[in-house]
Amino acid sequence: MKIASSILFFINEDYMLPCVNKQLLGIECTGCGIQRAAVLLFHGEFVEAFKMYPAIYPLILLMGFLLLDNLMTIKYANKISIFLMIATVTTILINYILKFL
Repeated sequence: MKIASSILFFINEDYMLPCVNKQLLGIECTGCGIQRAAVLLFHGEFVEAFKMYPAIYPLILLMGFLLLDNLMTIKYANKISIFLMIATVTTILINYILKFL
């Protein structure tokens, strides 16, 4: 019970870190929206999380695979992780470019 309440404390939008790039330069960075997308995921709003930051799902898949790769031996792990990294970076860059169009 105590763990759940402490997790919910950090999920609150009032405690999110501000984007330093946006504050100093006035433009969003490639990671803008990831915190809010994570909050939306914790609240079960999966479509809204994707709309906020489309790279959240490839990023979660990549992190999950890397964690699993550390726990067990996976055949072709290097090729799979490189593919997931390329997919994640591509999604981040496409999302970032589309924000300005």
